[in-house]
Amino acid sequence: QALRQISQRTISTASRRQFNNRVPENQKLFQEDNGLPVHLKGGTKDSLLYRTTAGLTVCGTIYAFYYLLVSSMPKKPN
Repeated sequence: QALRQISQRTISTASRRQFNNRVPENQKLFQEDNGLPVHLKGGTKDSLLYRTTAGLTVCGTIYAFYYLLVSSMPKKPN
């Protein structure tokens, strides 16, 4: 009985909340012709995410080529 009241209260209060629809704002932002690629139009957060991803990709590629080079070298006998 108590569990049902708690669940009904949670559902009923969640449905009353009004969320601000920001889709038109975002459409205007992303469709604006300002010379930026779409993956950078979100601002500083998008730019930071892009640069971090690019940096990790470059580092991972260098790391992979390094270990490919190391594993291709014959081992010296002791």
